[in-house]
Amino acid sequence: MPITARLAELGITLPTPVAPVANYVPYVISGDLVVISGQIPVKDGKVAYTGKLGDKVTVEEGIEAAKQCFINLLAQLNAACGGDLGRVKQVIRLGGFISCTAEFTGHAGVMNGASDLSVAVFGDIGRHARSTIGVPSLPLDAAVEVEGMFRIA
Repeated sequence: MPITARLAELGITLPTPVAPVANYVPYVISGDLVVISGQIPVKDGKVAYTGKLGDKVTVEEGIEAAKQCFINLLAQLNAACGGDLGRVKQVIRLGGFISCTAEFTGHAGVMNGASDLSVAVFGDIGRHARSTIGVPSLPLDAAVEVEGMFRIA
């Protein structure tokens, strides 16, 4: 099934890629690799999930934030692929940053929001290596940030 059909089936419409908030580029292409800068859960022009896990942000909200971050990664990846996500050959790695209290330990479950969506969108080529860490804060008070590396044709 083409990626566009899979996205439609999942009810996902790719947003306009979010512009960088500082001095960096949204993605770099090197050979057949695309490295995408960290994406926060921006939706409809604003950060949809703010605060810390283990405080006022629930695990369920964290999972939804990670999903939105992955959707924003897909928007950047689509731009990098000239509008053709069919060029994606493999999701190589996702990196997750979870804004949380020192006591919070559910990082992996939160990051599964992005990882599960990767597999839902891309099937077996969506399976990837991953790191997930807790951090004391993220840009714009985002609850989650996700970065990615992809192989394209």
